[in-house]
Amino acid sequence: MLNRIDLSRVDLNLLVVFGVVLEEGHVARAAGRLNLTPSAVSHALGRLRDLLNDPLFLRTPKGVVPTARALSLGEPVAEILGRVGKVMASAVPFDATTSRRRFVIGAPDAAMTSVMATVLDSVSAHAPHVDIGLLHLMPEQHGGPRDQPWQGSLEKLEKRHIDVAVLPLRVTPPRFEARRLFEEDFVVAMRKGHRFARSPSLALYCRSQHLLVSFSGDPHGFVDDLLAKRGLKRRIALTVPTFMMALAHLASSDLIAALPRRLVASHAARFDLVSAELPFKRKPDPIFAIATRAAMMDDGIAWLMGVLVSSAASWKLSNPST
Repeated sequence: MLNRIDLSRVDLNLLVVFGVVLEEGHVARAAGRLNLTPSAVSHALGRLRDLLNDPLFLRTPKGVVPTARALSLGEPVAEILGRVGKVMASAVPFDATTSRRRFVIGAPDAAMTSVMATVLDSVSAHAPHVDIGLLHLMPEQHGGPRDQPWQGSLEKLEKRHIDVAVLPLRVTPPRFEARRLFEEDFVVAMRKGHRFARSPSLALYCRSQHLLVSFSGDPHGFVDDLLAKRGLKRRIALTVPTFMMALAHLASSDLIAALPRRLVASHAARFDLVSAELPFKRKPDPIFAIATRAAMMDDGIAWLMGVLVSSAASWKLSNPST
């Protein structure tokens, strides 16, 4: 732990450099984000190594790898910087009615098309000068374990590429704060007149040709895991990268797809689609608004989280059957 003499030698910028290098895992990329030269970043890390008596980062051919000490410091350093940012921002408190900030919300396009209209209406009414950016997020099925498909989205939050994410996470790591918005389940969507709509059954479901929303193009989803447990399988005839694209293809084909109930309910009339219940049981997905705990010290981010929660509550009241 730093003593009083050590604290007098600490430049807060060293902690900023540390945090960015930890996020990027690469000195040159961190330097680019900080508008510094790589040598300046290396010099700052050297000073911090001396203060903390630890190498902090070990060089590899692909960048740098944090030591155990560096990993343990990641969360407290982020919290320190968040508190400092809150203190500095307190000179000009966040006021939604006058703020001209721009916030970025990341979410799967199914969530965007279902709930974001209410969010944007609320922002327009109560924060007329605030701008919103929407970033499409999808689960990653390559390069990581299948039980952590949203890890890349959480990393975007930590790197501040997005301010808040709307995700179907059952477990949220402790360094994040999550607010429950609603529960989402899936239905089988198809064009009007499809034979599955007339006589839905598990056998017919497996014989049908399926469409799967897969950002990576991997023809495997949660339905395939559930079918495999029953010794069954299906044919994925088409994968598409977005839910909205899925709706368009279902309207003009004999394909069927398991899609979020809210998405189908919102767009069935537009695409002339119908839906049926899944021919097997599945727990609904809890949908959360998620931000890092450090980001939540920013009054603007906290306000945005509140808008998402209140908008979701309003949406549920006006759509009680979905």
